Amino acid sequence: MKLAIIIGTTRQGRQSDKVAKWVELSAKAIDIQAEIVDLKDYPMPFFNEAISPRYNPNRIIDPAVKLWLDKIASFDAYVFVTPEYNHSIPGVLKNAIDYLTVELVHKPSAVVSHGSVGGVRAATDLKEILSESQSVVIPKTATLMNVGMTNAVDENGQLSAELLANPYGPKIHLDNLLKELIWYSDALSAAR
Repeated sequence: MKLAIIIGTTRQGRQSDKVAKWVELSAKAIDIQAEIVDLKDYPMPFFNEAISPRYNPNRIIDPAVKLWLDKIASFDAYVFVTPEYNHSIPGVLKNAIDYLTVELVHKPSAVVSHGSVGGVRAATDLKEILSESQSVVIPKTATLMNVGMTNAVDENGQLSAELLANPYGPKIHLDNLLKELIWYSDALSAAR
């Protein structure tokens, strides 16, 4: 399985890059081929196509958007790492998803969120958005609370000793999420 770990924010001082590194380390520990995809590397204009990309056979794709679409299409599965901004996902992430058409169809995706309440409201919103993209959204979620204020994850993607010691903490949730993602990826790959 080739896994994209998408950093869903470009904001200065963001914590999602640390969380993405944690996901990447965890995925590689169980032999998943994982790559972090940072939206900072794919600056796109605000979505303004006159017709939904899904229904536009004559779509003319902006070159910056084409890079994003080609990158996302190259993966088998996705983990979207999102903070919670104003009880939802960052606008830059929604914008990037709005450009997608067939890239996520029949491929599994999962959400890892963080924020003051673990980013659960953002995770809920993002799962609904991804399902409209015809991705198969797995039910498992991993959350982290107050990453920046608690040093839950360091710059290298290592969980704090306190969180690692908790047998019901975020590590077990992420491990279960990744195992479920493998199962869905294998099943959907065979079906595609």
